[in-house]
Amino acid sequence: MKEGTEMSELFQQPAPQPNTMQPESEEQGPDCQREVYQVAYERFRQSPDWVTFFREFLGVDGVVRKTFQHPKDLNAFEQGDTYTEIQQMVAKLRERSKNQTESNEPTRVITVRLPKSLHESLRAEAHDRRTSMNQLCISKLLQVIDNELVPSD
Repeated sequence: MKEGTEMSELFQQPAPQPNTMQPESEEQGPDCQREVYQVAYERFRQSPDWVTFFREFLGVDGVVRKTFQHPKDLNAFEQGDTYTEIQQMVAKLRERSKNQTESNEPTRVITVRLPKSLHESLRAEAHDRRTSMNQLCISKLLQVIDNELVPSD
């Protein structure tokens, strides 16, 4: 995070413009991670709906991406304990919101082509966990995936 920038200011700042030439990493240290966690925890305690919390912290214009702008820093943060704790906050908010109306954010529908065996596996897992396939897939999509596990185009 830039020197002199308060976390609360990050909510008002516009998202950085994409840059094809990424500057060298500024190595965001433990202090930045601690600040991100503290702001996330304070927001979590206010019990927002999970979609709002996700958008504010983990979304494209969220605090995490504004703080860790270099891909190397973002990747390092996503592999750490602070990110795991923020993901657990999202999971708890999702659990709380089961009986509440969702946020006012519009939803989008995607179509994913997948092998029949994978579909059957997801259906069985959702059944075993006593949840819907939609909820299971959202949970899986919220998880960080190691770059080595994602095939290139």
